[in-house]
Amino acid sequence: MRARVIVSALLASLLVACSSGPVKRVSPPQASLSQLTVKADGQWQLDLRLQNFSTMGMRFEALQLELRSGDELIANLDARPGLVVGAESGDVYRLDIQPNAHGRLLAATALADARSLPYQLSGKLDAGPEDGRSRQYPITFRSTLHPAPGLPGVLR
Repeated sequence: MRARVIVSALLASLLVACSSGPVKRVSPPQASLSQLTVKADGQWQLDLRLQNFSTMGMRFEALQLELRSGDELIANLDARPGLVVGAESGDVYRLDIQPNAHGRLLAATALADARSLPYQLSGKLDAGPEDGRSRQYPITFRSTLHPAPGLPGVLR
């Protein structure tokens, strides 16, 4: 009789332990620049890092961001990455843009003088769980890019 009670208790605790899986949390994503490459035709190639802080894979569907340095608008970024980023990780989305004249001047000066280029991304990012609906997240990120030694025209 006692053995039956112990076995029943063990089976019940096993069922309870198996029924609860890992906790799924959706956290706001982030976007930042990993690299800016000035191309020969004046366009820029941006490596935009999309960071997923959620405990499940997220699908990054669209982004509408302003790229600024100080108070000056450099370019508008509007893209549909369609990129799935695994849980608690990041991936890079490459984007070609045409910066405005002020942006070209800022990048050229930073590269020529081996100085940093402060930037800010702000706007919105549409993302959601792989198996769910996406939602819009506000994005604001500030950082600085520095000339990459040995790589002409590259800021990281």
